[in-house]
Amino acid sequence: MSRLSHLCLSLLFLSLLHCHFASSSSSVTDLESLLNFKSSADSTGKLNSWNSTTDTCKWTGVSCVGNRVTRLVLENLQLTGSIEQLASLTELRVLSLKRNHLSGSVPDLSKLTALKLLFLSENQFSGEFPASVTSLSRLYRLDLSFNNFSGEIPPSLTHLTHLLTLRLETNSFSGQIPNINLSDLQDFNVSGNKLEGQIPNSLSQFPKSIFSQNPSLCGAPLLLKCSIDPTKPGQPERARAIPSSPTSVHSNNNNKSTTRISTVALVAIILGDVLILSLVSLLLYCCFWRQYATSRKKNSKVLEGEKIVYSSNPYPHNHHQQQQQQQGGGGERGRMVFFEGTRRFELEDLLRASAEMLGKGGFGTAYKAVLDDGNEVAVKRLKDAVTVAGKKEFENQMEVLGRLRHANLVSLKAYYFAREEKLLVYEYMPNGSLFWLLHGNRGPGRTPLDWTTRLKIAAGAARGVAFIHNSCKTLKLTHGDIKSNNVLLDISGNARVSDFGLSIFLPSQITAKSNGYRAPELIDGRKSTQKSDVYSFGVLLLEILTGKCPNLVDTCHSGEAVDLPRWVQSVVREEWTAEVFDLELMRYKDIEEEMVGLLQIAMACTAATADNRPKMSHVVKMIEDIRGGGGSEASPCNDGINSATAESSPCVSEDTCGGITSR
Repeated sequence: MSRLSHLCLSLLFLSLLHCHFASSSSSVTDLESLLNFKSSADSTGKLNSWNSTTDTCKWTGVSCVGNRVTRLVLENLQLTGSIEQLASLTELRVLSLKRNHLSGSVPDLSKLTALKLLFLSENQFSGEFPASVTSLSRLYRLDLSFNNFSGEIPPSLTHLTHLLTLRLETNSFSGQIPNINLSDLQDFNVSGNKLEGQIPNSLSQFPKSIFSQNPSLCGAPLLLKCSIDPTKPGQPERARAIPSSPTSVHSNNNNKSTTRISTVALVAIILGDVLILSLVSLLLYCCFWRQYATSRKKNSKVLEGEKIVYSSNPYPHNHHQQQQQQQGGGGERGRMVFFEGTRRFELEDLLRASAEMLGKGGFGTAYKAVLDDGNEVAVKRLKDAVTVAGKKEFENQMEVLGRLRHANLVSLKAYYFAREEKLLVYEYMPNGSLFWLLHGNRGPGRTPLDWTTRLKIAAGAARGVAFIHNSCKTLKLTHGDIKSNNVLLDISGNARVSDFGLSIFLPSQITAKSNGYRAPELIDGRKSTQKSDVYSFGVLLLEILTGKCPNLVDTCHSGEAVDLPRWVQSVVREEWTAEVFDLELMRYKDIEEEMVGLLQIAMACTAATADNRPKMSHVVKMIEDIRGGGGSEASPCNDGINSATAESSPCVSEDTCGGITSR
């Protein structure tokens, strides 16, 4: 072997040796830091599992990745003293020391560059705001509330661009609130301090309660007006309350005499106000009456047209209806067909019912109808683009879909078929869609969709799709249009899959509008398969995890083009997996492993090659295994798939499938 080869091997060996010792050295440093902290802070012996003879990563409140401490959660353990020793745990991502008796100033934490969550609330920390915290650029949550901090709040907090939570209440912070312009900030509180001056516009959208108990604060949203002190240019004077009545008499410091309004002037002002209000009211009345008359005329035409469609009376009411009957072919009229277990009603009942449009989708427009007896149903009016070869084909498909009953499906209760109109009647789901829960009302004041609910919805939707796939094995039924708009929530918050089995009636160029969810093999217009359903469901899981819309253009947020599976793969490939997850999920502790588990399932489902994707029954099992699938009962129709509730569903027999050929 040449000298050059020997040299290369030697260098490689030294490099590996250096890496090994560097890793060991870091691990030893973590061990020493924690033991030193225990000896100084644990006077009550709460950390008795911490000793040098056991694995550090198995200690109370300690979590590790690659033998480095990444999470330290020590809450309500009566710990005392300083946290100086913890500042050398350089791989920490989560540090929570809530509800202890820790004191002193917060040490330099600038070495904790991976820190995302920092909770120091309800202790006895003192001193000024810890300046080193503003350098932790990956921080999502910062809670310093209920301590003894003093001094000013630093403007450099604006550098923490990922910050979602900033809790500083019940301290002794003073001075003005800096202009903290953080677009993602959702949880903010500075009440119970000694702050003064005007509240910055960037924070004025938060409720006034988070600024309370700061007597010298002024400006929106507080009902305190900021006055300008001429002796201090640019500085607001001590806040003063806005007068409760516009006619209140103001005192003048230089002139103690009070200016009184004469009786004649007062009467003139009142008469003028009455006259102006009368004119405005008259104009508004005229404007709204014209709109109402136009709307009423338009609605009467719509109702007249719908009455022709909805009417169940075998005798025509007018010439228009008689003409439509003849156009329907052979005088044959449409009829309502109800499925077993559904309370029957007349289409006239739908006409009389109060109606509310729920939305427009790929298959048509959906309405909520409240019948006379209070029963609520959803009516989908299929659009003209829905193409059916014949009445028999439509009825056969409806017969199959109408017999699918499962706790995680929206049941088809009835249908109506005529040449000019096709109506589907479903159960009404009162809690909206997954799309709205994920993307609706983003910004301050929004109630985030928590992780437990997201995981529950994912599992329920998976069971619904798996049930469809396993119901008619001779047909290999598919959903064909899986997306967050088609996952609804019932009154108990359970996921219910809707609009299944309708894609066979739509031309491929119409269904291609859901390209963000569609498997790559369907782009050329081929019909959906169970494997393409799995791909779409994988994209749905990515949507749940990332909070991003999986459309070709992300119309929910950025307006930029987003190929969600490709984007996720690129981020994971760069080993920035944590950056994939929705910022709203960062507030929840101890869920990283579960989120990564669901991410792995989603990536398996969105494999580019169809044969590499798992079956939906396997997907269900994997999702349930994330939290052990606790307490679910097996359904006899699910081929071993666990049901979301104890509600059982009758199996769809092969006879049910016999009337329609596989497509």
